[in-house]
Amino acid sequence: METDCTRDDARVNGIAPLPAGTRLLHIGPHKTGTTSIQGALFAARDRLPAHGVVFPAHTRHPMEAALAACARPAMLGDPVPTDRHWRKLLEQVNATGGRTSVVSSEFFADAEDDATAARIVEQLGGDRVHVLVTLRPLAKIMPSQWQQYVQNGLRMDYGNWLEHMLRKAPYEQPNPSFWRRHRHDRLIERWVRVAGPERVTVVVVDDRDKGGLLRTFEALLGLPENLLQAVPDTANRSLTLAETEMLRNLNKEFRGNELPAELYSRLVRNGAVMHMKNACSPSPEDVKITTPVWALEVAAAIGAGMAERIGGTGVRVIGDLALLSAVPGPQVREATGEPRIAPEVAAQALYGALAAAAAAPVRHTDPAKARTVHQTPSKELVKVLGHRCLKRLRRR
Repeated sequence: METDCTRDDARVNGIAPLPAGTRLLHIGPHKTGTTSIQGALFAARDRLPAHGVVFPAHTRHPMEAALAACARPAMLGDPVPTDRHWRKLLEQVNATGGRTSVVSSEFFADAEDDATAARIVEQLGGDRVHVLVTLRPLAKIMPSQWQQYVQNGLRMDYGNWLEHMLRKAPYEQPNPSFWRRHRHDRLIERWVRVAGPERVTVVVVDDRDKGGLLRTFEALLGLPENLLQAVPDTANRSLTLAETEMLRNLNKEFRGNELPAELYSRLVRNGAVMHMKNACSPSPEDVKITTPVWALEVAAAIGAGMAERIGGTGVRVIGDLALLSAVPGPQVREATGEPRIAPEVAAQALYGALAAAAAAPVRHTDPAKARTVHQTPSKELVKVLGHRCLKRLRRR
């Protein structure tokens, strides 16, 4: 039997739960604990209905649906999301009836304008929709977001990337999505104009409280404490500096030789990188991506301004907005040692690419060419090899 635990008069840790039947739209943004929440909700999906809550998605993260809803492109080389993905998710949400439901994707933060956000809210249920935004300090987000961009083909090093994002107006190159996602005050104001401040909640994530975000979601949804549990996800771990630099240099070769984007998706991101992350765990000796002091201070100043504007929007805030302007202590500012890739890590990355390629059987059906391999320029050879691999992958 289902029980209705989402009642306005029941508070957990001082947090009033959302009304029963709410359609909670968690829009991220990126690097604010979204994967942790999505993994925990998906793992508990069979137990949620007993408490009047439904997680209406067949996967942990309905990324394609969110990208389609926001009319945003897919990751480099991935299939283009279509409206079919979004309609399918809407059907799953509508099937929840009068129960509380949760839709979570950080890619909803990529909605470019009020019209897009308004359409998403209206299609999900209009007045039943409550928008949830999770926030972390920019100083914590920047290194994670940079290495994520590298995993999508970025070739710029961290120092230059910070210069472009923080010092070179209009701060849109090479990644215009960064400030669309992480100028948090404007992000919240955009969704407030659509849903109204009474239907927007902001949660400031405190990294010192490891289970705090899960407990907050439980309280908002009226769930028993500890029902949501963190699910280990090695595939989502951040890359070390050495791993990121290896991939960044690979990106240079890949782009320089004009190989097909689909090949990058299959062999690099979902082959080499995915296998490396799953097979190798960073050690204490690995050099992490560290942010220079000047960038930390600029990020803190931006965070202070964002916190002030968010506080004036009238939204419900859970957590301490002052955390958005915190500057990390000296112990996390300085890195020691050189970023060197361990041989076993490089081997796992190479194996991941080979395994992805081997998944498409190679059949030697091409007629003999006039030139031998050794007579062919290396750049031309790489391009031909890339296109042949892609052709075989598509054929399969």
